[in-house]
Order: sequence, then structure tokens, then C-alpha cells
Amino acid sequence: MSHAATGGKRPNPREKAAPLRNIGIIAHIDAGKTTLTERILYYTDRIHRMGEVHDGTATMDFMPEEQERGITIASACTTCAWNGHTVNIIDTPGHVDFTIEVERSLRVLDGAVGVFCAVGGVEPQSETVWRQSEKFGVPKLAFVNKMDRAGANFGAVLEAMRTRLGAVVVPVMAPVGEGEDFEGLLDLVTMEYLSFDQSTQGREYSRTPVDQVASLPDAPAPALLTAAAAWRDRMLETLAEADDTFIDVYLGGGDMDPQVIRAALRRATLARRAVPVFAGSALRNTGVQPVLDGVCAYLPGPDATAPVLGYDTAQGRKVPVPFDPDAPLSALVFKVVMEGSRKYALLRLYAGTASEGEACRNVTREKDERFSKLYRLHAGRREQIETAVAGDIVAAVGLRSVRTGDTLSDPARPLLLENIAAYRPVISLALEPRNTEEGAKLDEVLERFTLEDPTLAVELDEGTGQRIVSGMGELHLEVVLERMRREYGVSPRVGNPQVVHQETILCAATGSGEFDRELGDQQHYGYVALSMAPRPRDEGTRIRFEVDTQQWPRQWVDAVEQGITDSLQSGVVKGYPVQDVEIAVTEMRRRDGASSPAGYHMAAVAAVKDVLSKANPVLLEPIMFVEIGVPEAHVGSAIGLLGARGGKVENMFDHSGQKVVQALAPLRELFGFSTALRSATQGRAGLVMRFERFDRME
Repeated sequence: MSHAATGGKRPNPREKAAPLRNIGIIAHIDAGKTTLTERILYYTDRIHRMGEVHDGTATMDFMPEEQERGITIASACTTCAWNGHTVNIIDTPGHVDFTIEVERSLRVLDGAVGVFCAVGGVEPQSETVWRQSEKFGVPKLAFVNKMDRAGANFGAVLEAMRTRLGAVVVPVMAPVGEGEDFEGLLDLVTMEYLSFDQSTQGREYSRTPVDQVASLPDAPAPALLTAAAAWRDRMLETLAEADDTFIDVYLGGGDMDPQVIRAALRRATLARRAVPVFAGSALRNTGVQPVLDGVCAYLPGPDATAPVLGYDTAQGRKVPVPFDPDAPLSALVFKVVMEGSRKYALLRLYAGTASEGEACRNVTREKDERFSKLYRLHAGRREQIETAVAGDIVAAVGLRSVRTGDTLSDPARPLLLENIAAYRPVISLALEPRNTEEGAKLDEVLERFTLEDPTLAVELDEGTGQRIVSGMGELHLEVVLERMRREYGVSPRVGNPQVVHQETILCAATGSGEFDRELGDQQHYGYVALSMAPRPRDEGTRIRFEVDTQQWPRQWVDAVEQGITDSLQSGVVKGYPVQDVEIAVTEMRRRDGASSPAGYHMAAVAAVKDVLSKANPVLLEPIMFVEIGVPEAHVGSAIGLLGARGGKVENMFDHSGQKVVQALAPLRELFGFSTALRSATQGRAGLVMRFERFDRME
């Protein structure tokens, strides 16, 4: 039903609806994110049989590639209910090649649950996704999973979170026993022992006051419960330091009622001054319900988060977007999914209401659109709904022009939300179709994939007819090829992986370009002089004008800036994009009757090429951060292999009985490195690689 059809105020489906939580599950690969989500869906009656990642039956890993590899590739969304709350959950990937899936999910979430392995602790990708969530100001809970695994150490994980993540950790649950001795949990807020009934797959569990535990028939050993008081003291002391209101109660010896503690925990969590920490074993169906309780109690709803900012195109300034279902529509497209010929746009509504058949404006593309259908999401399935309101995460059909990062607004009040960050590909493959017919199908498939995945780039090599596909890593491109074969029956010839480079300069220089040519029946003239200087690595490129732009027609100035920008897409060493330079336009000349935007554009292009050739241009290659966890007996072999591949060791420390070696190495030397490392260490080394920066490997 459209707004106009109601004859007044829109019906607000949220008026009597449950409080809302939009959360993400974030962690290192194999920490147990998907297993935790599977239990959450089971205990909230969203599914009636739990699937397992290792069996390829997990609900949230619905892509065949995910089921075969046992990893999450695409962020999956689902909705469930708990304790009178509606909870939207996004289960994100842990593998570094799919970082943008995490980034664009965090962009639209209000809170997150970080999952940590009780043995591995804070692993490299845990650190990456945690820092991504900090960048977006997302309040978090932590769940220390796999407490039943040999080598589990709850205290060590807390310490690693403090030292490596800078988190103020407040344990609200503590394990009773670790590893083989893991028996249950202590609720430090209520001082109760929690025992989970495995005959009901953990659906039923009991709470017993700590002082009555000894009377239980299967009571844990008394020694295991002596830690309860110590853990509680630690929780209260940390919480007092994190919350000014609670410190008065704590120092005054006031009543430590659970409600007082929970209120303090919520305030500290929302202010991102503390991270409540839970414990358990998702695979053993232990500790999941308390995490759900924590999500409802401590993480914010859309009404408790700071308003996002939108650029008001009419006023020419940024304005806050209030959480208000009656405000003009403001929504962000955080993902696009193609199914057959149908495009699904995944939206987060920040303000207003979206209804089937209603018009909206794609502010990013400057196109008018219409919502054909709206759906709530449940992994690979959808439930059709008539209306979505502020705070909802839904899928929409009928939006023809949308891409990831686009803003949808009320046509009468266009507001542009901040786009989702772009990533630079670091590796490419040449794909060659076997015949003309396959070539047309390959192009269609690649267009679909790039629409879904902004980190995938495709170029056509006119000379060879090859399609150059670039992505974030070997696994990323492997999955693309696998999907191509499985879903579309396209199997092009594939070249060897090639490293993507960038270019920059080492010294300052000046140069100029002049264009004076007749195009058609019109003479076009332009003259531009530039100075160029290097900037620190990863500082980006900056263009400024030292000429008085007020004295020149706006379209000529814009043509110069566009010419410089276009020219930097192809450097002079090997034609790669140029980065980290500062360009100053020092002079422009005019010729009456001949100066034109086209003339200045071409002159700027020539000036950039001239100055680049004088500024000692060099290639920059992708440098990878490499972390190897290895038994001490194999450290020498691992370091020797790294050295042979051009790696430089930056750090080495002990962690969970292993040596952890951190190094930087050029990507060009790391093809096949994981196989060589397994051979050199008898299969006992763990490896994580992530892109660090484009640089010269000195």
C-alpha cells in the first residue's frame, strides 16, 4: 500500500512490533561462527534440525562452494525471535579473501558478536574484523567458543583480547572446567551454575545458585567452583572502571542486584567502553542461549545508535538521518544478489518506510525506482512482506539500476548516505573462451558476478580477446571459477595467476602538456603545466590548483581535473594506476576562439604523462602480511622457507604452545606457498595471509 493510498500518516508496522536487534557474527575462519548461528536458529525455533558445517548441512552456508569447503563465503542473513525481541543476524565470512563481505555487513549493523576459539584465541583475521567493527563504531559482545577442546584457556583468550585488540573485557560467564574437564558455565551476574541437557541438544538447561551446587546429583567438583567469587570480583572491578554510574555503587558497597549490573553492562557496551564476554561450546550445545540473552540485554537497537549522516543534495551539507519510521525514506543497499534473471537488493532502512509498489529515488545513480516486492531473509529462503520500516534489513526486487553501496531515498527528499569502501584487487587471471558462443556467455556471467561483488574487476584485452579477472586472492578467484562452472556451465581456459601492480614516483618534477588540433570542423586548444611530488605510502592522491580557478570557466577547470584523474589510471612504467602523488596545476593558458574543455582535458593528460616520466616512476607490488603458527621444532624450516620467498620476519612470539611468526612478503613469491609450508613442517603449520599494502619490497 502506498503512502498516498492511506490518506494520511503511513501505517507503522513497528508500532506494536518487538524491539529490534541487527547483529553480525564476526571472527577468524573456523572459530565457529556458522555453528553458533545454527544453534541460535534451532533454539529460536527458526529451524527444526541443526545442520553442521563439517557435514555441509549448515543452514547459513547455502552455497555449494561453502558446503564443500566448510567455510562461509557470502554473508547470509536471517531473522529470528528471542525474549520478545526480533533479531536480524548476518553470518559473515572469516577468510581474508572475502573481507568486503564483512565490511559491508558491519556498515549496516547495530551490534556484533565476536567469536573466538578458546585454543587459538585472537587469530589474525579476528583482529582484522574486530578493527573493522571499531572503524564503524559497532558495540560488541564476545563469545569464547570451543571450551571443550584440548588446550582451551579462557583466561589466555581474555588477556589476548586486552593486549591485541585493546578491548576492555568484562567476563559475564565463566567456564566450569576447560578442555576435557569442561562441565558447564557460571553466570557471574546472577551467581548461578548453568548445566545444559545434551539429551535435548542443549535446548533445556538448568540454573542452580552457586551455594546450592553441591546438592546436585551430578555436581561438578567443588574445586572447580571456587573460582566463581574471583571471576565475579574481576567482573565488578572492571565494570566499575568502565561505567561512572556503577563505580559509585561499587565503591559504596551498595546492592549488587543483577538488574543493576545488567544496566551498567548495557551502558558500558553501548558506549563501547566494555565488551561483555561469554563462554561455551556451540558444537556441544553449551552456552548459546546466554549469548542470545546478552544480545537482547546489552547490544543496541536501531533507536539506541548514533544517527548516520546523509548528504542533503538540496541544502549542500551533511545532516543526521534520525531513526524514525515516519521520516522520509533513507536506505543503503549493502549487497546485490543475482538469482536467474532476478536481482535482489539487500537493504538497511535507516529512516522511513518502504512498501510494495512504492516509488523511491536511487540518489547515487540519479534514477527513479520502484519496489516490486519486499522479503524478509532466511539464508537461501525468503518470506514476502508488504512493508519494511526504519531499522529493518530486507531484500527488495524491482530496483533495476542498483549496485552495492547505493542510497535509496524518498524522491521528495534525496539524501546521499556514505558509500561502502572500495578495495583494490591484488591478483588477476586471464580467461579465454573456447569459442564465440562461450565468449558471449562468459561476458554475461562476469557482468553478474561484478554486480554482486565490488571487489571483482573485469577488463577485456582487445588484442588477445582474453578477459582479465582481478580479485582479492587465490581463493577468491578459485570460488569465482567454481561458481562459473557449477551455476552456468562455463569453463574457459585459465592462465596462470598474475600479480596486480600500482605505480608511483620517487621524486618531485614539473611538466606541461599542450593540445592544439582540429577535431571535426572545430579547433580545440589547451595548455596545462603541473608539478608533482610523492606522498607517503597509502596517503592517496591529491589534486590542487595554484591558478585562480575563479578566473577560468568552470567547465575548463573540471576538464583539467578530469584529465589528470583519467591519466593517473595508467602510469608510464607498465600502464598500472598511479597512487600516492600530489599534483598542483601551476599554469593554464588560453587561446581566444580555440580554448575548449576537450582541449584542456587532452592537455592535462599529456602534462601528467610528461611529469610522470621525469619523476623517477616505479612499480609498487602487493605486499602481504603473513602469519605462521608452528611448533617450535619446525620454526627454522618455516623461517627458511619465508626467506627463500623474499619474506622479512617482523615479529615472533609464543602463543598456545606454538611459535607465531609474523612477516611481510611480496605476493608474487607466495603462489603455492601454503603447499610448500605444509611439506616443510610435516603439515603442522597454520598459515594466514592478508593484503597489507602496495609498496616496494626493499
